[in-house]
Amino acid sequence: MDAPRRVKVRCCIAGGGPAGMMLGLLLARGGVDVVVLEKHADFLRDFRGDTVHPSTLDILRQIGLLDAFLRIPHRREQTIAGRFAEGTLALGDFRGLQPFDYMALAPQWDFLDLLADAARAYPNFSLRMRCEATGLIRDDDGRVSGVRARNPDGELEIAADLVIACDGRGSTLRDAAGLAVETFGSPMDVLWFRLPREASDPDQTQGVPARGRLLVMLDRNDYWQCAYVIGKGSDAALRARPLQTFRDLVAPLLPFEPARMEALHDWNDVKTLEVRIDRLQRWNIPGLLFIGDAAHAMSPIGGVGINLAIQDAVATANLLGPMLAGADAIDDVRLARVQQRRLWPTRVIQAIQRIVQARVIASLLDATPGGLLPTPGVLRLASRFLAFRHIPARLFGYGIRRERVQFGPRA
Repeated sequence: MDAPRRVKVRCCIAGGGPAGMMLGLLLARGGVDVVVLEKHADFLRDFRGDTVHPSTLDILRQIGLLDAFLRIPHRREQTIAGRFAEGTLALGDFRGLQPFDYMALAPQWDFLDLLADAARAYPNFSLRMRCEATGLIRDDDGRVSGVRARNPDGELEIAADLVIACDGRGSTLRDAAGLAVETFGSPMDVLWFRLPREASDPDQTQGVPARGRLLVMLDRNDYWQCAYVIGKGSDAALRARPLQTFRDLVAPLLPFEPARMEALHDWNDVKTLEVRIDRLQRWNIPGLLFIGDAAHAMSPIGGVGINLAIQDAVATANLLGPMLAGADAIDDVRLARVQQRRLWPTRVIQAIQRIVQARVIASLLDATPGGLLPTPGVLRLASRFLAFRHIPARLFGYGIRRERVQFGPRA
């Protein structure tokens, strides 16, 4: 068997998702020799997180990519609604917030292509598609000094002064590092599917809570991206039944004729997201750092995963970029500063997600399937005041401890 090929870089980023691509771009802008490994041939994966919150729009503005992003086909949502038995109610309202008063819905593959194209403008940046990180390389003293990878040409060894793992909630490198994970559990999983949209349909992203059921409908202009919440681990039992069973569960929650569910031809049109909330107790070991979903898997509640990952990437570039841009040895003590900076926002958002799962979603799913829920009195009262509608918009849209780009050239 031929010996693996070898490559040497200053920084190797495993994973070409939002955290990995944003971090690769920010480091490249600052002069760091960086390679990003992405195991797929392209970014075309359906039902990825497509919500681009105001905090991420602001980062794009800071690095001069906002105008290019806004040329991508997208939808702007200024309000997030709940549809109850009595009608639709605004639950979150971005209007009046600054500097962005909306949340954008755009295909994640277009967003990642935008970052990749911008990064390729720097000669010190390399993106290796169809190249999957499969393990860690360690020095005799145990320090991580690179990754083992695989591409269509065979095995590859990438020596790096620093490895940053952005390879998602199923992180191969997290398993290889053997770090302890704090798991919080979840009462739910999610079934994703698309339905065609017609001009007469409601013009708003909305959640639809019902007895025993919950549907979220993201308005994507020419189609609906739908998320149907099911009990944890119940996917296999549901898929063992005829697809019509699923159609019949969803149809009463739709704001249009049930026949639209006929757009689902078989179970292959329905994708499963296994929901989990967890985080590493420690995000780094010598030579290796974890950020994004690899460090903290988020629930889809609030659609914050991509935006927390972007904030992680900006903080990482700010804290480690100046060190990586130099020629000195990596100071492993500095790696812990990323966790110190980003742990509090992660804890707060995960705590809120856990409360919503335990107090709202679990009780919904425990009930026998029935009609739409009546509007809770507290929501009816709070919705009358813009300040209350701003709270979820600020919390999930702008986040906690917002990061600003400090490393690299000004846009």
